[in-house]
Amino acid sequence: MQSNSPHTFHIPVMGIAYTIDTPIKVACFGINSAISVIEDNILEVMRKYYYQQNNETFTPITVKEEDYRSRRITDYLNLMQRIVHSKMEKLKASAFETGSDLVKYFEMLPDTSDLKAKYHEMLFTSNPEKRGLLEKFLHKLVMPGAIEVNIMTKVDKENLDKNKDIIENGSDALTALKGYAKSELTNSSLIFSAGMNPRLYNYMENFSAFDAYQWGSFHKKVVIKVSDYRSALIQGKYLAKKGIWVSEFRIESGLNCGGHVFATQGLLMGPILQEFKEKKQELQDSLFELYNPAVIAKGKLGFSKPHPIKITVQGGIGTYEEDSLLREFYQVDSTGWGTPFLLCPEATTVDENTLELLRQSKGNDVVRSNASPLGVPFNYLKGTTAEIERLDRIAKGKPGSPCTEKLLVSNTEFTKEPICTASSKYQKLKLQQLETLNLSKEELEQQRDNVLSKECLCIGLSNAAAISYDVPFLKKLTAVTICPGPNIVNFSKVSSLRDMTNHIYGRKDIMQQPNRSAMFVTELRLYIDFLKKEIERALSPSARDFKSWEKYSENLLEGIEHYRGLASNYFLKKKHQFEKDLEEAKMEILQIQESQLQLG
Repeated sequence: MQSNSPHTFHIPVMGIAYTIDTPIKVACFGINSAISVIEDNILEVMRKYYYQQNNETFTPITVKEEDYRSRRITDYLNLMQRIVHSKMEKLKASAFETGSDLVKYFEMLPDTSDLKAKYHEMLFTSNPEKRGLLEKFLHKLVMPGAIEVNIMTKVDKENLDKNKDIIENGSDALTALKGYAKSELTNSSLIFSAGMNPRLYNYMENFSAFDAYQWGSFHKKVVIKVSDYRSALIQGKYLAKKGIWVSEFRIESGLNCGGHVFATQGLLMGPILQEFKEKKQELQDSLFELYNPAVIAKGKLGFSKPHPIKITVQGGIGTYEEDSLLREFYQVDSTGWGTPFLLCPEATTVDENTLELLRQSKGNDVVRSNASPLGVPFNYLKGTTAEIERLDRIAKGKPGSPCTEKLLVSNTEFTKEPICTASSKYQKLKLQQLETLNLSKEELEQQRDNVLSKECLCIGLSNAAAISYDVPFLKKLTAVTICPGPNIVNFSKVSSLRDMTNHIYGRKDIMQQPNRSAMFVTELRLYIDFLKKEIERALSPSARDFKSWEKYSENLLEGIEHYRGLASNYFLKKKHQFEKDLEEAKMEILQIQESQLQLG
């Protein structure tokens, strides 16, 4: 088996820039973290920056070179690996002295860790010989956190050669996969998010990097981010038939998370986790039945039993109690702490202006918006420089953005080649069309708002790194978009990495909203709000709509009953408030059902 992180949490991918160099910052402390590699132009900027920081000679990889995109990705990951390795060597060579990174490494570990226990044994032994032996033992056990890479499967634009022909296997997602597969990363994971992309999954068969070299051991593991058990089973089986093992299913709240949100049909996190808990062995066995014959048929090494599968979770976790509940009651293997880390410069990269905006954010500042050109709801912080710029362009009668990066081009409504719905070209054409459709005033306004809400995420989610490190990226385009989860309003203090880990492990409380609702209640309320808005938007609901809303609300009610059972079987500090919040939510759902019954 490969070595695992000594920590019980991981830092998920955030935007494009916010975790773009997080592994360089935290891997030497044993913390796993994920980066996005979809925007290769900002990677090229970061490559140059870190080559210089690492006193290495930088050679540009220009867009005129063949396969430049995947080569940029591969080289940045290799550079990152070298930097982390160098930092680890320095850490291992240092002494157990106050203030050293070696001491910081051990002090940040969870108190339940066997490694932490050995560290304390070393500290408190009075026998010099025994202390020396324990120090050598601890030095050997220091290990880096994994460098994980996230690919959003839906961002998969075709790319063309100089003759305007489609490059075979040259799409954005496929070249990102190739760049990762050819990198020198080991003990690493590739994370797929946003659903299944058959072309991308099929392409994986070209790379042996994802093969197991012995039972339970992979140089590069596969992780799939899912919103429910059914999705895990479908995607896991698809890959298993190709001889590719999914080592981890990373469950993310449908609505209580940062960035793009993918709402379930009212299925809440608790019941979803319960299903994974009950069916984990069944999941492993069903995937193995397909996986093992597939690898043997390819002439590769077969196995006598399934490889392990981890179940992890992220989305809205804010307290030690919630973290413990997820690991103890639902038996998840790791928890993802994303949004709170945006206020931790030792872990993430956020420019000063945006950092202050995050710090001061209040309850209504994070909204579920239509800002994404993908047409998927997007959790979004108001007041950013990108929002100000977008509104200013609208006020001047010049809506939309210049489209320089073209990662999200997908619309062919008015053009032969796909364009982005956030672009000035698309918005001008679409607004002109709307004026000719004889829509009601209400519907026209609704559609205009939807068009004008789209924002350039390629640049907005990349700029924080360029601004923070004062490195050139795109001339005169410096606006920043940030997409925290709703949980950001509970944190308002810029924190150190040590403070954040102490908060996660219950050694210190940095929460700024002690009366905040439990994460499960917050998610429940977000789902109720989502349902109400769906009903409001339906100007002429069909019988199918009413049936869908009924199923949605029934799932919410079943989730509430699950949480009642949880409160009866697991100690909660604020049990009374939790049960009160559940009852209020139930009454609201029943009222929605009653009103829909009258209308339907």
